[in-house]
Amino acid sequence: MKVGVPTEIKVDEYRVALTPAGVRELVDAGHEVVVQRGAGLGSAIGDDDYVAQGARILPDAESVFGEADMIVKVKEPQPAEVALLESRHLLFTYLHLAADAELTTGLMRSGATCIAYETVEDTRGRSPLLAPMSEVAGKIATQAGAFMLEKPLGGRGILLGGVPGVAAANVMIIGGGVVGMNAAFIALGMEATVYVFDRDIDRLRELDIALGGRADTCFASTLAVEERLPDMDLVIGAVLVHGARAPHVVTRAQLGLMKRHAVLVDVSIDQGGCFETSRPTTHTNPTYEVDGITHYCVANMPGAVPITSTYALTNATMPYVVAIASHGAVGALTLYPGLKLGVNVAAGQVTYAPVAEAVGVPYVTVEEALGLPAAV
Repeated sequence: MKVGVPTEIKVDEYRVALTPAGVRELVDAGHEVVVQRGAGLGSAIGDDDYVAQGARILPDAESVFGEADMIVKVKEPQPAEVALLESRHLLFTYLHLAADAELTTGLMRSGATCIAYETVEDTRGRSPLLAPMSEVAGKIATQAGAFMLEKPLGGRGILLGGVPGVAAANVMIIGGGVVGMNAAFIALGMEATVYVFDRDIDRLRELDIALGGRADTCFASTLAVEERLPDMDLVIGAVLVHGARAPHVVTRAQLGLMKRHAVLVDVSIDQGGCFETSRPTTHTNPTYEVDGITHYCVANMPGAVPITSTYALTNATMPYVVAIASHGAVGALTLYPGLKLGVNVAAGQVTYAPVAEAVGVPYVTVEEALGLPAAV
C-alpha cells in the first residue's frame, strides 16, 4: 500500500503524523511512503531524514493525496484537505467529529474510510492512540494555567507553588483520566494545592495511590464542584466521553462563584468543551475572558511541543499503520478488534454511534457500511 503524509495545515500545528522510524517500519514491510515537502520541519525532521529511510518527497498536498491510498495525519482534515479525499482513500488521524457536523458531512460526501485515533480501543478498553497526546496535554494544561495566572497575562497574579509564608495556589482538576492524572502530577510538582474530581470511585482510589496521597480526591457531584469553585485559582477541565461531546461541568452562572481573573483550562475543547463558556482558541491567541475569568481553550495543546508529541504519537500509531497498510482496513480489524471502534465514517455513512447521535445523522454499523459479515 502507498502511505501518504501531508503537511499539517491547522493553525499553529507543528506536528507530523510519521517520524523517519515510522517510514522505516513501513518500507521494511514492503510499502511505499510519500511525504509532502517540509512536512516534518515543525518537528525538527528534515526531508532528507525521510528520504534516508526510503520515503519519496512530493511537492504539495495534492500530489500526496493523488498518489497515496492511505493518508496518515495528526489533526482533523481542514476543508482544503477534505476536498482532496476520494472514496478510495483510507484516512487515519484524530477526527473529534462529535463537535463538528460540517466536517462529518464532508467526510461522508468523500466516501473515504475514516478511522479516528481517539476512538480506537485496546483489549482492556483503553484508548492507546489518545493516551500519548492526553499525557502531553495534561502536562501542558498545568504549565499553561500557571503561566496564565501571571498578572501580565491577565491572571490573578499568584504563583502556583507559593513560597514559604505565602500559600500555594489552589488547583481543581475535573476528570481523573490520563489528562487529569498528568495535570495533577505537574501541579503537585509545582507545589500547588491540588483537588482531583471524578465520578468513578475506583478511579479515585487509583489516583490516590498514583499521586501518593498528595492530592485530595473528590467525588464530582455538581454540588461538590460548586462548593469548591470559590477557592480555586486554576480549574482544568479534563472530561472525556469516548467519541461524544463533552458534558458541561462548569456553567456560566457558576463563573460568578469564582475569584476574578482565575483561570479555566479546557482540555476537552476538541470534543466541544467541558465549560459552558468554552470556545476553541489557538496558540497564537490562546485566551479570552468571560465574566472576569480567563479561559485557555487551545484546541491542539500538544502541538506546542511537536518534537515530544510527534515521536510519542508515532510510537503509538505505528503498529496500527503497518497493520492497515499490510492487511487493508478489513484485515486490520481482525488483528486489532478495537480498531473497529475507530472507524467513524465509511462509504458515506457514520459508523460510530456517539458521533451519529451528536451530529444528528443515521448510524450504521461498520459491517453494514463495508459490506462485511456481522461477525467481523
